[in-house]
Amino acid sequence: MEDTLRLFASSSALILETVVALIVVYGAAEALVRMAVRLTRRPNAWTRRQVWMQFAQWIVLALEFALGADIIRTAIAPTWDDVGKLAAIAAIRTGLSFFLERDIDEFAPEKEAMAAAARAEEIRS
Repeated sequence: MEDTLRLFASSSALILETVVALIVVYGAAEALVRMAVRLTRRPNAWTRRQVWMQFAQWIVLALEFALGADIIRTAIAPTWDDVGKLAAIAAIRTGLSFFLERDIDEFAPEKEAMAAAARAEEIRS
């Protein structure tokens, strides 16, 4: 039974790691296409910041899936060394996710528009 559980956990983690790779590749391809559109200077083209924000969202999603894969790999009969490695990986990935999410929230288009409107109002006053 334990061998079956190990095989299932290993397969599940591999599937999640594949999803991580697909998410990152898709996000990078999307960012490249949007930057190409931006470089051709089409009207209403995405700004560099908007492209970065969209790509950062894909990276955050990939980090969550990667953490899930690490947890699954460690869940079956872990050693203290495995638990320590998982803790370090989880701390790094959670930190990355936190700071990316914070940056995404700070640079959200709605907040940028509100900040621009506030600056325009200050100039008028």
